[in-house]
Amino acid sequence: MTSPSTARPVALALLRRAQHVLFAALVAVGAVRAVAAGRHAAWCVVGALLLAAWYGLGVVLARRSGDRTVAAVWLVVLTAGWAGLSLLSADFAWVVFPLFLLFLQLLPLRVALVCVAGLTAVTVVVFAWQRGRVDVAAVLGPVIGAAVAVVITVVYRDLREQSLELAAARDRLAATERRAGVLAERERLAREIHDTVGQSLSGIIMLLRSGRPGAVETAVGAARVALEDTRRLVRALTPAELDGASLPKALEGLVAEARDYGLDATLVVDGEPPRLPTPAAVALLRAAQSAVANVRQHAGATRVAVTLTVQPEAVSVDVADDGKGFDPADPSPAPTSGTGLGLAAMRDRLAEVGGRLIVESRPGSGTAVNATVPRQEEP
Repeated sequence: MTSPSTARPVALALLRRAQHVLFAALVAVGAVRAVAAGRHAAWCVVGALLLAAWYGLGVVLARRSGDRTVAAVWLVVLTAGWAGLSLLSADFAWVVFPLFLLFLQLLPLRVALVCVAGLTAVTVVVFAWQRGRVDVAAVLGPVIGAAVAVVITVVYRDLREQSLELAAARDRLAATERRAGVLAERERLAREIHDTVGQSLSGIIMLLRSGRPGAVETAVGAARVALEDTRRLVRALTPAELDGASLPKALEGLVAEARDYGLDATLVVDGEPPRLPTPAAVALLRAAQSAVANVRQHAGATRVAVTLTVQPEAVSVDVADDGKGFDPADPSPAPTSGTGLGLAAMRDRLAEVGGRLIVESRPGSGTAVNATVPRQEEP
């Protein structure tokens, strides 16, 4: 199955997670050492819990809001909390390392570098004040940590820019391919109409203008041919599975094919299916076909259930399997995994008829794909 083009690369996600783990570990170590030393133990534990809670709130806000002002206020409060804890116990001063990364990620680079330099100086002063002397190790540690944070951030920003450029290029390529396909189909249909219906209509006009005996009967015969040609062209736009068959019948064929591949496949029809317009029926059928194909090829599943549900306002098809599942927000980007344009194509096709696609999955728990279109009766 595919991921959205905006999904973050694995490297960037790992960097973020490592940063969270580093912050939590350093705060925990500071609290444990403060308790062991017996100095301001209660204040240090309470402060560490509040600092961790504030950090967690920032992580949640970052996922829901991209407001720079909110991020800056959160960072200022986080830094103030760190400074207060560092004055209680020098062991909290090492939390400055993830703070370096946060400043470099959330602020413009020039401003962030000035802030990192200031944090480094504050850390050195805290160590000197707590220990009553200037320690070479206490100076080199923050300085080296700041330098490493700058290098990591430069690499991070480069990866992010490359990711955005790659996603944009992929979207442009997909759009170009869609436009090329549309133009090719239009040209094919134009040729077909010109060579069949157009020629017949031109002949009819000539016959009726000629006024020859029997011209009307001949024109009627030509009109019948043009009508048959038109019907043939319309049928050519309908998938073979739906040619003369209903959507449930087409889904039965899909489930039977899945059984031929060794899957325990079932079909449930909930409600009386309406006669959907051809584009809507095609969108649901193609979504189901793509989902079942992904189950066969990538899910490692033994069972798959296809459900056609008819509601007063919508018609939907669900495809659920017991396979290995995946993270819809961060599926494997490996070329051989099949994660490319499948989900995007399904979403685009459904969007063209006012529908939507929902994917629910997690590693080890199977996958459920829901395709829904508004309910409309075919005129």
